[in-house]
Amino acid sequence: MSRRPFRNDIVGSFLRPQRLVEARLSGKNLQSVEDECIRDLVDKQLAVGLKSVTDGEFRRSYWHTDFFWGFDGIEHVKMKQGYIFNDEETRNDSARCVSKISYSSHPFLSHFKFLSDVVDGRAQSRLTIPAVAQFLAELGREENEAYLKAVYPVEEDLHNDLISAYRGFIQDVYDLGCRNLQIDDCTWGLLVDDKFSKLLGDTQAIQELYVRLNNRVIEGWPEDLIINTHVCRGNYHSTWAMSGGYDKVSDVLFSQSKVNAFYLEFDDHRSGDFESLSKVGDDQYVVLGLVTSKHGELESKESIIERIHEASQFVDLDRLCLSPQCGFASTEEGNILTEEEQWDKLRLIKEISEEVWSN
Repeated sequence: MSRRPFRNDIVGSFLRPQRLVEARLSGKNLQSVEDECIRDLVDKQLAVGLKSVTDGEFRRSYWHTDFFWGFDGIEHVKMKQGYIFNDEETRNDSARCVSKISYSSHPFLSHFKFLSDVVDGRAQSRLTIPAVAQFLAELGREENEAYLKAVYPVEEDLHNDLISAYRGFIQDVYDLGCRNLQIDDCTWGLLVDDKFSKLLGDTQAIQELYVRLNNRVIEGWPEDLIINTHVCRGNYHSTWAMSGGYDKVSDVLFSQSKVNAFYLEFDDHRSGDFESLSKVGDDQYVVLGLVTSKHGELESKESIIERIHEASQFVDLDRLCLSPQCGFASTEEGNILTEEEQWDKLRLIKEISEEVWSN
């Protein structure tokens, strides 16, 4: 069994079709519209040559909070303010701990089951979920922190319950047939950004905590469950939140993470250079996010190929793959490009991958 990601790949989310946007606003026939749109999306992903497909996160409002809300002990709340991105403030939804966190069931199980049934063996069905480190960061936001400490005066108890809840979910989705799980994580984006890291205190200790918790979630599963991670610097309505190269976290993120592959943003100068990729383990893969999902302008094929070969100075070309830098719609607002531009990006990635890798 090959554990290498596919040469032309995706991060997971797609622009919501207009009929889905309208159904979510009205609430009328929402599930049936979601079902129809996901069926159509799967066909379109297969048509552009993808071999690992998602449901586009079409049943979610946010890439991460919808997952958090599915656990016992977590409440959907509105904050006084959303996250402040470069050019825009996000919606103010959040997840708050109101009682001990546990897992009994989760809406994402039926989401994956539907996707798997639609794909019906024509490709690999991938599920994307936020990292446990991301969950911890959300629960610890300023307006949430007092609630969290009231429920969990002992921090280790919180960590153990989070790990138990995640592992319970992963076991159930594995039993449903999931064999490709993608863990999305913006916490490393915070840690590479000077303006955020200064507010966090001991960033080395935070890095060690995050990687330890993430590893406890992903370790020990059967060999046929492939777990990868995507590192993001914020993706909301074509805006971004954080800047900084991976060198600030590479000793921990790349050297200690037990994931199979890293999906990494490299679409502009905010991501730094490729040198830190030398810290990635010899048995791990890197999916280069060289094609931006933030705007519709198509990249130069020659420049992307040049950058792939530049990265291969630090990671063997055989351990590299290509994808967009992030999803096209990490939230239901989506990025500012058209659906056709979205598919053009994926067609370009396939064309490049066929030219760079013959296998």
